[in-house]
Amino acid sequence: MGEVKNLSGTTAIEKIKELAEEKMCLLCTVLKDGTIVTRPMSTAQVDDQGFIWFFSAKDSQKNKQISTNSTVYLMYMEAGKQHYLTLRSKAMIVFDKNKVEQLWNPWLNAWFTKGKEDPNISLLKIDPEEGHYWDEKDGKIISIIKTGIAAITGTKGLDGSLQGDIKL
Repeated sequence: MGEVKNLSGTTAIEKIKELAEEKMCLLCTVLKDGTIVTRPMSTAQVDDQGFIWFFSAKDSQKNKQISTNSTVYLMYMEAGKQHYLTLRSKAMIVFDKNKVEQLWNPWLNAWFTKGKEDPNISLLKIDPEEGHYWDEKDGKIISIIKTGIAAITGTKGLDGSLQGDIKL
């Protein structure tokens, strides 16, 4: 199973930054009937307080869903490195021109055709509450080799993974 290390406070924020900043995730919203709606999102920033920021169209279904139920789930996966992170969070829809300016990059023109001044820009400010991470310290190839050796020899303890709960 590997080493278990639960994280909180600044160490939890640092782990979230490591596994989430500038990465893609699946952002899941929850409808009134409990149905989960999932879509890919690009993380714009994980700030020093642990808030995760995304750009979102003001008139999007996602924003409407968050207005009804602010609980969201984020799922990050970097399979090549065997890094995984899941977070249960609260989402807030934010309209902050200074933050838009700070986080803007030219790729966003594909969604917001009027640039930083597009009236349909909103930000999602995600406040993680708790989650879990899995982090393979040695990478995928070494992990496969270690697992193979363990399977052949019938031994345990070769796992180089690190995992734990995250509480903020």
